[in-house]
Amino acid sequence: MSRLFAGTPFDIPPTCDRCDRPIESCDCPPEVAKPTWLPPSKQRAKIRTDQRKHRRVVTVIWGLSPDETNLPELLSVLKGHCGAGGCISNDAIELQGDHKQRVTDKLKKMEYRVG
Repeated sequence: MSRLFAGTPFDIPPTCDRCDRPIESCDCPPEVAKPTWLPPSKQRAKIRTDQRKHRRVVTVIWGLSPDETNLPELLSVLKGHCGAGGCISNDAIELQGDHKQRVTDKLKKMEYRVG
């Protein structure tokens, strides 16, 4: 790497932004780039209700790509909105209980396409 004033008294070696040590002796781990999520208006969510054993009903939100959507954050928002428990299973969000209408309204308000 050539620097503008290399070999002169004005040469200032580059330093790390996090530890302020010269880059050659820096031990900081490489920065991980934050993922860029696809905007909700470009995604289509599908919603259905399933009946599990002992007549328990589960609302399933599927069809969203786990690589382009922050599923854990969306799960948290929907759990809080519906007042129910839930999890992420096989790239689908599962909420305990029949919340199909509430989830549909919330996702439309968040600008997801529902269908």
